[in-house]
Amino acid sequence: MSECIVINEVGPRDGLQSQDKHLTVAERASLIKSLLTAGLQHIEAGSFVSPRAVPQMAGTDEVFHLLGPENSPYLSALVPNMKGYELARSAGASTVAVVVSATETMNQKNINMSLQQTLETAANIIRRGRAEGARVQAYLSVAFECPYEGKVAADTILSQARQLAAWDADEIVIADTIGAADPASVRSLLNALVAEHGAEKIACHFHDTRAMGLANTFAAIESGVRRFDSSLGGLGGCPFAPGAKGNVATEDVVMMCEQMGFKTGVQMPLLLAAVKMVSELTGHTQGGRAHYWLSNNAV
Repeated sequence: MSECIVINEVGPRDGLQSQDKHLTVAERASLIKSLLTAGLQHIEAGSFVSPRAVPQMAGTDEVFHLLGPENSPYLSALVPNMKGYELARSAGASTVAVVVSATETMNQKNINMSLQQTLETAANIIRRGRAEGARVQAYLSVAFECPYEGKVAADTILSQARQLAAWDADEIVIADTIGAADPASVRSLLNALVAEHGAEKIACHFHDTRAMGLANTFAAIESGVRRFDSSLGGLGGCPFAPGAKGNVATEDVVMMCEQMGFKTGVQMPLLLAAVKMVSELTGHTQGGRAHYWLSNNAV
């Protein structure tokens, strides 16, 4: 087992896009700098989607410019289509993320495209990214349950992951978008994916909607996965589960992994400082399940 766990911090994109207060470009860049200072080396800095659709992410190109080329290797951006890919690359993003929803209805509701169209878009971006030296993360969202179609069969995810791997995605991210997974289903699916593609190719993105985000992370670790998305303070939410907790909190994941003997490279006191900063910036107190204990015991 590898002794290292790689954390991909998604708060500046997946977390902030669900907030009612829209942070300025300078505030977003300042938050990302605090995360870099804390030792996080993989950060989703924003997305290149229409600002009419997601106004919280307007000016992501300016965020990249403020952070400068010296930080670009640590940053990624979500891109919904080829135009988004081109804007991200122009801004300096060396890593881009594409999202395929596992079900037909989720694709239609989320981006007004069919599943086949979304897969074709992903294929084109992956191939172009590989040709141009970009690293491409391919997300399979609603991988366990869809808010419209219900439970998603494991065979569906295995088949779609096989397609993404054939197109040579650098990383396949299994996303529990509405926080419906449980440790047993996670272990079963991830065992199969790791056996077929290798642990180095697979990552996970868990939400804490049903309070199982950390348990699901542990189950994936047991399956051999060593790459995880998380969000500082549990920042974020799910538009399909109003009032639900957002992504599994970065400080909770770091605490669990470090206590188990893994290395994350994250300095907890500085991460907690970033959580305090985002709480002040958004006007809402953020914090994972262990936040109170960590705030009084982390050194």
